[in-house]
Amino acid sequence: MKAQVLKRIIRRYLMAGLLVWIPILATVLVVRFMLQLMDKTLLLLPPSLRPPALFGMHIPGFGALLAVVLLLLTGVLVSNMIGRTLVEFWDDLLNRIPFVRGIYGGVKNFSTTILSSSGNSFKKVLLIEYPGKGVWSIGFQTAAEVPLVAQYTGEPQVCVFIPTTPNPTAGFIVMVPQSRAITLPISVDEAMKMIVTLGVVMPGVSSDRAASPLPAAAIITPASLAQPADASAAATVAAVAAGAAVAASMAASAAAGASAADTAPAAAGGNPGGGPATAVVPAVRAP
Repeated sequence: MKAQVLKRIIRRYLMAGLLVWIPILATVLVVRFMLQLMDKTLLLLPPSLRPPALFGMHIPGFGALLAVVLLLLTGVLVSNMIGRTLVEFWDDLLNRIPFVRGIYGGVKNFSTTILSSSGNSFKKVLLIEYPGKGVWSIGFQTAAEVPLVAQYTGEPQVCVFIPTTPNPTAGFIVMVPQSRAITLPISVDEAMKMIVTLGVVMPGVSSDRAASPLPAAAIITPASLAQPADASAAATVAAVAAGAAVAASMAASAAAGASAADTAPAAAGGNPGGGPATAVVPAVRAP
C-alpha cells in the first residue's frame, strides 16, 4: 500500500514538472530556430561589418535586427512610384520563366491574400457538416464566393480550408453551400489552439473540463432521438393527470374519514356491532 501511494505521488510530481518544462523547452527551441534562420541575413553584410569583426564575438539575434531593418527599408522602397515600378518589372521577369513563375506566382498570391488586411481569407471560423451527416468539422473561410462552382450547383458556395491535426499546415479544401456553413463566434487563434492540441484546449473551456467525460444524462442516445416530440408531450400529460388523480383520491379519503368521525355517535345506535360506519371510497385509477 505504501509503495502504491509513493508511486502515485512521484508520478504526480513528474507530471507537474513536465507541464511546466515542456512549454518552456518548446518555446526556446522555436525561438532558437527562428534566430538561427534570421542570422543567415548577416551573410548579406561584408565580413568587416559582421558582429565577430566588430565586437569580437557572435551576437545571437543580431540577424533578426538586421531582418527587421531590411523589411522596413523594403516597405519604404515599394511604397513610392519608383519602388512599385521595380516590383512590377521584377514580377514580369519572373513570370516569363516557365518553372519559376508557377512557384513565385502561387506564393505571391497566397501571401498577398493572407497578409492583406482587406481580404476575408482566414478571418472566419466555420463549422461544416463534414465528412458525413451528423459529423462536424472546423475550418477557415478562404473565399466568400466561388462563382465557378456556384454556376453548376445553382447555390452560392464558400471555400473552406479544413486543417489536419496536430499539423494545421496540411489539410484540404471543400466547397460548401453558404446556407450550410455556420460561423463560430471564436477567433482564428482559438480555433488553431483547439486543432493543434487535438481538442484538449477548447475555446472558453478549461482543459480539465474539456477532457472530462459527459455525464450519462447529457448523452443523447438514438432511442431518445427517435422518440417524436408528440409522444414525449403525451407522456408528460399522462403523468400529470395520474398525479392529479392520486391527489384527488387522497383528498376524498380524508373527507370521508372526517365525515365518518362526525356521524359516529348517531350511527352507533343503529349498528348491531356498535362500531362506527365504514365509508367505502372507490379507487380512482390513473389514466
